[in-house]
Order: sequence, then structure tokens, then C-alpha cells
Amino acid sequence: MTAPGPLAVVLVHWNQPQRCLRTVDAFADQGVPVRITVVDNGSAPAALAVLKEGLGDDVALIETGANLGFGPGANVGLRRWLDHDDTEWVAVAPHDALPGPGCLRALLAAVADRPRAGLACADVGDGRRPVVDPYFGGITLPARVEEGWEDAGYPHGTLLLARRACLAAVGTFDERYFAYCEEADLGERARRAGWEVGIVHGATVANPHLGGGADTVDYLMLRNTLLLVRTHFGRYRAGIRFLIALGHLAAGTLRPHRRPPVFAPAARVLALRHHLRRRYGPPPVSLDPSATPDRA
Repeated sequence: MTAPGPLAVVLVHWNQPQRCLRTVDAFADQGVPVRITVVDNGSAPAALAVLKEGLGDDVALIETGANLGFGPGANVGLRRWLDHDDTEWVAVAPHDALPGPGCLRALLAAVADRPRAGLACADVGDGRRPVVDPYFGGITLPARVEEGWEDAGYPHGTLLLARRACLAAVGTFDERYFAYCEEADLGERARRAGWEVGIVHGATVANPHLGGGADTVDYLMLRNTLLLVRTHFGRYRAGIRFLIALGHLAAGTLRPHRRPPVFAPAARVLALRHHLRRRYGPPPVSLDPSATPDRA
């Protein structure tokens, strides 16, 4: 097998320097030449100091000065890559994504003979494939293959690869999403433009940490799902999804024992209101000022 060429890597960091340094080491230990850029999303001074001290001279650091969110933060690194690098592929991940042994090599091998592959992602180990549903947005269904490439609706944001020509054609992340669902939007845009999107089973990645507090996560997931459905499938389906969300809200409020693991009624009401008002971007600080998320 031909040795893979250099791979650009963009890692989005926020206030978790030790986890980020572990992730940098994991990417550097893949047996693939990498050019790593860490985008710091406005970390506290103490956390940023730890990060700076631990990064090697061969890792670029970009300081945004504010928590822009995962998608906008990743875009800072992606724009730098598009303007100043010459690699065909870039990997994007949050600060605590840990690729398993041989993950990057398996990803690059899977796309090597697919000239229309625009986006690909690693396998999070759940035995499922990501799809975009016209009513429910980004969801997962049981995988149909056990090893190698499988067509998908979008790439998991835990670790995705993007081809330069694909991003040049369809653009980078839509910054209205801030965090959550932005990869589903990107995948839908890529597929509609004729690019292949897939998951590579066997190329494993771990990401055990939930970014953000429950209120913020629930708010962003619902608000952004409605944005995704309305953008790509129209007002009618978005209206149906809105009614479904109201039903879920009523059921969870009246039957607490049947609530999903993440359920914040006030945050869901706010998400519905903000969708109607077309209020997107960063979540309200009032939801959880100490735990604004940095990941999808």
C-alpha cells in the first residue's frame, strides 16, 4: 500500500487543555504525517497557558479570543488550511476525540479510490450509520456493513475528513448552528452537490465526553434540528417537526419517568421560540453560563 501523504488536522479546543494535549498526541501517533492546528475558542487564561506549555513547536495554535462554537471555531482552522496549506484532505475533531490505532490510515485508504468522496468519518463504535431524515434531521440507523466504507447522510463530527475540492464547492460549516447538527447540514449540502459522504467502519474513534450542560445541549439540538429540516426540506416538514417537538415536550413534562436522558423543558420552549423568530448562533448565556458547549 502506498504511504499516505500529509494530512492537515484541525482540533477545536475550549478549556480542556489536558484532554486536548492527549488528543494531539493521539493524532501524531497514527503513523500518518500530520500538520496539526489547534483552534482555541476563548479558553480561560489558566487553561490556555497549560495548552501553550504542552504543545510542541510543530503544532500551530490559533486563538479566537471567544467561544465561537464548534462549527465557527473549526471554520477558523479550515479557512487557514484552504488559504495556506496544499494537502488534499483535512481532519476535523473536538479537543477530546481519540482516534484508535490505524484510524487515520484506514480513513485515507477508504477514500483513496473514491474520486467523488467529499466527506468521510470515523466509526464511533455504535454499529450505526448517520443519515439525514426529512422530519428528524441528523439521526443514525443500523449499519449495513461491518468493515470499510458505507454511504452515509453526513459525517460524525467526532472525527471527519473533508476533501479540499468538496469544501471549495459547498463551503464550510454554517455558523448559524454554533454546535450540534452542523455536520448534518454540511453532509446534506455535499450530497446534493454530487459528492459521496460515508462512514468508514473499523476506523474507530472515541469521544466519551458530552460538551456543555443539559439545558444548553437540549436547546441547541432542538433549535438546530428545526433549522436543518427547514433549510433542506421546507416549511411543511419543519412545521410537522415543530408539532412533534411540542408533543415530546408535553409527554416529558406530564410523564417524567419517560423522559430521555437529556430533557430540559424550559430550554426546549426557548428553542421553539427562537426558531420561530429565526434566532440562531450562540445559545443564550442564561441557559448555563459555565458550560457553553464547544462540540457537536
